[in-house]
Amino acid sequence: MKKLYGLIGYPLSHSFSKKYFAHKFQRERITDSTYELFEIDSIDQVEDLFSQPNLQGFNVTIPYKNKIMGFMDDFDHSAKKVGAVNVVKINHNGKKTGFNSDYYGFKNSLENWMPNMKGYRALILGTGGASKAVVTVLQDLSIPFLKISRDAAKGDLTYDELRTGPDVLQEHPLIINTTPLGMSPNIDAMPDVDFTKINEKFLLYDLIYNPAETRFMSEGRKMGARTKNGLEMLELQAEKSWEIWNS
Repeated sequence: MKKLYGLIGYPLSHSFSKKYFAHKFQRERITDSTYELFEIDSIDQVEDLFSQPNLQGFNVTIPYKNKIMGFMDDFDHSAKKVGAVNVVKINHNGKKTGFNSDYYGFKNSLENWMPNMKGYRALILGTGGASKAVVTVLQDLSIPFLKISRDAAKGDLTYDELRTGPDVLQEHPLIINTTPLGMSPNIDAMPDVDFTKINEKFLLYDLIYNPAETRFMSEGRKMGARTKNGLEMLELQAEKSWEIWNS
């Protein structure tokens, strides 16, 4: 029986993970493992997955990075630090440990893209599970930031305040989209940012990787901004997941 790995989330139509691991298994001649998608519309359904006798671990995506934590027996320091889980490892006696490889993926991807970060200030768009690794990375890199949310209780500013208040945008040239706005198939959606104020000093990082260029990125690029999508981050965190499962 092959070792089973996979991804839980909802929806999973956008996921690249199964194809990525299929190519990895073929490239590295790994024949004893398989990676599947487990689209569940309620976190309680993860119990059915836990009953699989050959399950070694799985990745976690939207909207379950926080909700899965209630099913863990233990947490790695990475998950404790970020406060969210995107990798679950199951050992031989069924113990379930939560990890966070988003931190590793985002940090390394950001450092590859902008090796000189001195003097930058950032805006984080969104306050969901995906934002937590970004917050932790920026804290560790000593990059000041503000969180932007539709909910005034969750962020430092709302989108309305960002548009109508003092010119915060100009003081924060690194803008990171952690929301799903613009993800395929809803490619016309984007965060409510005033792109008329964007110029060539801005850097726009979108955690979305499908499409390769979101509307958020496209509108920024038209104004001269540098842009980057989340594909490298995802590849780095996928490899980190494999390392976790096999350590």
